[in-house]
Amino acid sequence: METDFLKVKLFFESDNSLVFTILDGELTAIGHTEKVETTIAEIRSKVYMVAWKEISGATVTHVEDHENGIVYSNATLPDGNFYTMRGTIQPY
Repeated sequence: METDFLKVKLFFESDNSLVFTILDGELTAIGHTEKVETTIAEIRSKVYMVAWKEISGATVTHVEDHENGIVYSNATLPDGNFYTMRGTIQPY
């Protein structure tokens, strides 16, 4: 996943488990890796809403459109800052 704010590798271990790694960006430390529990809802074929809470308290919600390679992401960081992002998503 890549947006103006960050580039992240997402690895879905299962329908309720995701490992993410920060590859580049300004919102958190590059190289940070974390395993989180996810909630996933299928909106339509190849479009999913994915949400999780990180150890830091940050919350993230994505709408991932795998048919068109687009991701919409909302994140609230522990300091209260809220980010709305749009970017690309592709399989690794």
